[in-house]
Amino acid sequence: MIRISTIFIAICMVLVAASLGLVLYSMAGVSGTESAIVALTALTFLILYNAVSMRLRDRTDVGSQIADLSRGTADLARQVAEFGRRLAAVEGRVTSANSIGADRIQAVVGEINELGGLVKQLAASVATHEDQLSSGTLTAAAPANKAENGRQHELPPPGADIGTMAATAAPAAIIAEPAASPSQAQVLAAVKNAIEENRLDLYLQPMVSLPQRKVRFYEAVTRLRDGRDQIITADDFVGIAEAAGLIGRIDHMVMLRCVQVLRRLMVRNKEVGVFCNVAAATLAHPATFAQCLDFLEANRALAPSFVLEFKQATFRNLGPTETEHLAALAQRGFRFSIDHVTDLRIEPRELADRGVRFIKVPAALLLDQRQTSASDIHPSDLSDLLGRFGIDLIAERIEGERAVVDLLDYDVRFGQGFLFAPPRPLRPEGASATGGAPASKGQDSSKEDSSKTPDRAPDSNGTGKTASIDAPAIDTPRISGVAALARRIAGPG
Repeated sequence: MIRISTIFIAICMVLVAASLGLVLYSMAGVSGTESAIVALTALTFLILYNAVSMRLRDRTDVGSQIADLSRGTADLARQVAEFGRRLAAVEGRVTSANSIGADRIQAVVGEINELGGLVKQLAASVATHEDQLSSGTLTAAAPANKAENGRQHELPPPGADIGTMAATAAPAAIIAEPAASPSQAQVLAAVKNAIEENRLDLYLQPMVSLPQRKVRFYEAVTRLRDGRDQIITADDFVGIAEAAGLIGRIDHMVMLRCVQVLRRLMVRNKEVGVFCNVAAATLAHPATFAQCLDFLEANRALAPSFVLEFKQATFRNLGPTETEHLAALAQRGFRFSIDHVTDLRIEPRELADRGVRFIKVPAALLLDQRQTSASDIHPSDLSDLLGRFGIDLIAERIEGERAVVDLLDYDVRFGQGFLFAPPRPLRPEGASATGGAPASKGQDSSKEDSSKTPDRAPDSNGTGKTASIDAPAIDTPRISGVAALARRIAGPG
């Protein structure tokens, strides 16, 4: 937009040029054409002068503005340089702190690995000495082991030292395997005889809280003994027993033993619980399940501490009958656990609706990096996801301290494995009373053992039987003899 001053200057220049032409025409006698030419010439010079003067003035103004802009740019450059220097100093401090932290972590990891190596060496040394001791004293300790069958032993307190408990249970884990694996017919015959003659042993393995390693639960593991008192593990007889329709009777006997153990445990600690494995065939068979349900109904008061454990495959192949039976158990307050997990494709909402409150996942599966792409959730987030639906994650088969450190990063609350304690045998008193020891000797040994463990809790179901968990109580043909040999060396009192 044209400024008013410019218009005024233009009018003045026109008036000056017109006045000059008029003066020349009227007073100097110049003709009109010449005076007009002179006026136009004067107007042209005035316009050129004004344009040049305005250009010089604008250049001066632009120069001052450029100078101001240069000074501002220089100031901004100095500030940017100062910020860059400070940022470099901060990055240097952060890098130094990270390097120091990494060095400390490496030192701690090295110490943990060294401790793990020492523990493994100690375990190997203990196992070697135990093998030598058991092989050298098994024959001499057999009479003492028979008298040992009549003694009563006490359950370990749930807060007991896990390292001591694992060391005490080490002799029980040394069991000689048969030279040749028996056939299915032999195993089936052994299972039938074991059921009829009540040669069913219960082993308890603790589950501990992490990182405190305080015992919170026990898992009941079933073992059978054949006519020669050789151990038959669950992996060897469960499939054969299911095919023969005997697994229901075994599960009923195991439930009875578990309830007896739970009652004795709750005398010491009301917060302890017992996990009892139930086969899929028991859940699917109406008559067998009805018998188990009646027994569980009679012990409904123990439902908050008595957890029924099923395989992951059982939950994935539930039929109408199994679903109805699970609902009946859930209505009576019993909680469920899932083990034998083979993958992390888990639907926590569906499981929580069915009454599942625990999921046991092998530590190797949780720490397997390949599960990150194979599952819908990262293993490190699995514990938080399950916790939002009231399900606790239990890492099982933990065998090294390194795995415990990694699992703590995954916020795993409970752990189970040979690192904490192996399964320890549970046997009712008098189960091997026919082993050849007189009754009076069994009573005397019971009294002697009672003096050593005065705080024994009696069986609450009125059977008068107690269980041996504190020491590896195994029948005579398969005992290591270490406990009896130690008592014989120590002498009476």
